[in-house]
Amino acid sequence: MRNRAASNPQSAIRNPPLIDPAALMKIKSMELRAKAVVEGFWKGIHRSPYHGFSVEFTEYRQYAFGDDPRYIDWRVYARSDRFYIKKFEDETNLRCHLLIDHSRSMGYTSGDYSKAQYAGTLAATLAYFLFTQGDAVGLATFDDQIREYMPPRNRASYLRRLILALEAQPKGSATNLGPPLQRLAQMQTKRGMIVLVSDLLTSIDRLERDLGYLCAGGHDVVVFHILDPAEVSFDFDKPALFQDVETGRDLYVDPAAAQKGYQHLLDGHLAKTRSVCQSLGIDYHLFATDRPFDLALLDFLQHRMRSRKRVRRVHGPGAGPGAGGRAV
Repeated sequence: MRNRAASNPQSAIRNPPLIDPAALMKIKSMELRAKAVVEGFWKGIHRSPYHGFSVEFTEYRQYAFGDDPRYIDWRVYARSDRFYIKKFEDETNLRCHLLIDHSRSMGYTSGDYSKAQYAGTLAATLAYFLFTQGDAVGLATFDDQIREYMPPRNRASYLRRLILALEAQPKGSATNLGPPLQRLAQMQTKRGMIVLVSDLLTSIDRLERDLGYLCAGGHDVVVFHILDPAEVSFDFDKPALFQDVETGRDLYVDPAAAQKGYQHLLDGHLAKTRSVCQSLGIDYHLFATDRPFDLALLDFLQHRMRSRKRVRRVHGPGAGPGAGGRAV
């Protein structure tokens, strides 16, 4: 019988409850936040009656037709009643770049923590998970240009340096994806995974070109679009003076009069963003900063599972270490 958790991993994390971001963000250490999300996520899976999903992302993968049966791990079979084989080095090594928007708009918050703090914690969570998997993780922070760049590595001391860089507060001006993404695309000579975390508050007319820089090199691209809940709902109840955090321009706004027009523009921007990502083959996820990080990690893992299946299909049923098969 097929293990349902492998095809529907959402069922595997129903218990325990997802971690409330507001509670998690009270932990001062970003590294401890990331550790809490990842370890809580795995514990939730291991406590479920289904173990296939967690096994997929440790040191094994499910047996596929054409694999050498000599590599079946019979101890895992005894525990799970499923055939798994040890993953080889070329299947496990992933080069992942985390691209984090540090433009000034990321400093906005309607609550206790900003979009930048949420984005940093999300990136730290993904980095922590990837490091535990033996993958190499790099980082680039940017506004209208690259501010800090760290090439992919996999060392415990490197993870601490990476998370320290994520804790920096955004100081840039306007969000301009073009120059930094073009430069990063030129720097990446090897194919890998690129995860972009940004509020994407940039010209929609240039978005396809800007994101296209990342796809041109054949990279597997994932976008986490981060917005504050107030930016999504625009539920302000009193007229107030609003300031554009990137230009410093003041604007007096009556929310009752502006909400309908604002919502129309936002819906159009989001629809166009989704459409652009779909046309480029980018995996797109919209996240308000009150959504649990566990859900972002789940989305990321599901994407990796789909990517691995695509790679196996491309290389054929016999693809593997002896046939030159390689996961991206």
